[in-house]
Amino acid sequence: MKTRNQLLALVCLLVFIAFGFIFFQKWAVQKPFGIILFVSDGLSTNLLTAARLYEQGPDNKLTVESFPHVVLLTNYSNDFAVPDAAAAATAIATGVKGNNRALAVDPHDPAKTLASILTMAHDAGRATGIVTTGRLTDPTPAAFYAHAPDARDAQSIALQFLTNAKVDIAMGGGMAQFTPDGKGGMRKDGRDLWLELRSKGFATVRTKAELENTPSYLTGPLAGIFADGDLPYSSEVQSGSQQPSLSDMVRRAIEFLQTNSGGYFLVVDAALISRAAEQNSGERVLTETIDFDHAVATALDYAGEKALIMAVGKHDVGGLALNGYPLRGDHGLAMLGINAGGVPAVTWSTGPNGMRPPGPSKPTPSPGVAPASGPATAAFSSSSASSAGSTGHPPPEPPRNLKSEPAAFGAPEALNTARDMIGVGAGPGSERLQGFMDNTEIFRVLKNVL
Repeated sequence: MKTRNQLLALVCLLVFIAFGFIFFQKWAVQKPFGIILFVSDGLSTNLLTAARLYEQGPDNKLTVESFPHVVLLTNYSNDFAVPDAAAAATAIATGVKGNNRALAVDPHDPAKTLASILTMAHDAGRATGIVTTGRLTDPTPAAFYAHAPDARDAQSIALQFLTNAKVDIAMGGGMAQFTPDGKGGMRKDGRDLWLELRSKGFATVRTKAELENTPSYLTGPLAGIFADGDLPYSSEVQSGSQQPSLSDMVRRAIEFLQTNSGGYFLVVDAALISRAAEQNSGERVLTETIDFDHAVATALDYAGEKALIMAVGKHDVGGLALNGYPLRGDHGLAMLGINAGGVPAVTWSTGPNGMRPPGPSKPTPSPGVAPASGPATAAFSSSSASSAGSTGHPPPEPPRNLKSEPAAFGAPEALNTARDMIGVGAGPGSERLQGFMDNTEIFRVLKNVL
């Protein structure tokens, strides 16, 4: 009798363990150790199709096209149907529709700040990182650590990085915003924030060699700023630049962050896609999109299958289109220039290589205020908010040794375009990416797995 009761108890225990195991595997929410969010401008069907054809032709498949979960994202801001970089990044980082030009502040009360998903991840015990091919003070990376009623105030944002950012790893460009004008920078307050970062315990690196030689097991945070402004385009890195590529920075960031036993959260900004689009440089847009795709592949290799990796579009710039009837075997340079039908292979809706109709040459609204001439003029002004010369950022450089393609409407820089963005995901939690969603839902998907 006693033996039978013991066997019965043992069987019940085994059944309970088996049920618990199945429940955990099938229904319980599993928190990923690594969470990586890629943010890219222009991640739309137009650009992905063009990049796929440019890289290897129509039979090619980009890394982002292999992700199991796909969503189309609406991305309007609180005050405009077409967002600028600050509003689009704020929506993704905080889950709140912000105003154009405003960075992670309440759209109705700029004095109230909005908590970002990166700050929440840090508070939850995860190591955090930011990687960008642009400036660390640009709206996209800044939306995850800073707050400003005007995203063009780059010097204030750099100061917030020093004082408030809950970031363990940061890599990108923008050294001019961290150093005083007396040392070749752009700061007017005389402060050398780069030296102050060191005094706060940051390990600092300035070159690819220094980055590669830094041991993965750091005892404190690391900052790598590799250029005064933006980082070089991928073609320049391949031709011998000493700056790291986007894939280099993603790989090293994962190696640093994954030493934290509580997991990590990494934000990656492919900023140079926007820079090229603003100047109607189709070849650079396509090569930077492919470089972004290679960085996603690097993340998949180094983060492992159990990490949550998402790549989402922020907004579209310029409205690139691939035209005509290229041959099936065409790719690379054969996809550019004038095609066999005498039609430009790549065209833009707006930008510096377009015809200007009669009218005012340039609207000059007050910062953060829509100009009186109407929504069209407001859209014009807000599209260039992060790169205007008065922002503390140097104006964008024209593409070197590359011709810009024709645009339908001439503008100093290509304007942002009303176009839904694509989001893709793989790993725990990514199954929520399906159908049509608003870009603010990306924040909630990420928050659910912290």
